Amino acid sequence: MTKRTATATRTRKNLHTAPPSKAARTVVPRATKSTAKKIAGYAAEKKATDVLVMDLRKVTDMTSFFIVCTGESTTQVKAIADNVIEQCRKAGVGIYHIEGYDSLRWILIDLVDVVVHIFQPDVRAYYQLERLWGDAPVERLGPSASKAAPR
Repeated sequence: MTKRTATATRTRKNLHTAPPSKAARTVVPRATKSTAKKIAGYAAEKKATDVLVMDLRKVTDMTSFFIVCTGESTTQVKAIADNVIEQCRKAGVGIYHIEGYDSLRWILIDLVDVVVHIFQPDVRAYYQLERLWGDAPVERLGPSASKAAPR
């Protein structure tokens, strides 16, 4: 039997496996607003400022929620990101991808249905995600909730 034939035989065997049971086919529920607010709370625990929860469910299929917040220094941005990552893992929320951890100017934590953006102030002002996604309903968390900044 050649190598190619052996591979084809293995593939053919896999095609005749039983379908997954009902328990194995359960669908993971999409994130809810309370889940997004809880994750935003993890950022607020490390004194993140201007914390926003943006509901993107009616705007795009890419994700359900953006959480946007600011850390005043690289140390604070790292502390916020570390806390979000640690608390999400403890809560059983899977982390799909993390980006920007090397530079600590803008860290993106992709939880699939929730994407957390942790910015330094100058980077947040430059990219203006709040304006880019201006059609999405926004909820401010923490002390800045009463001082709504213009979009």
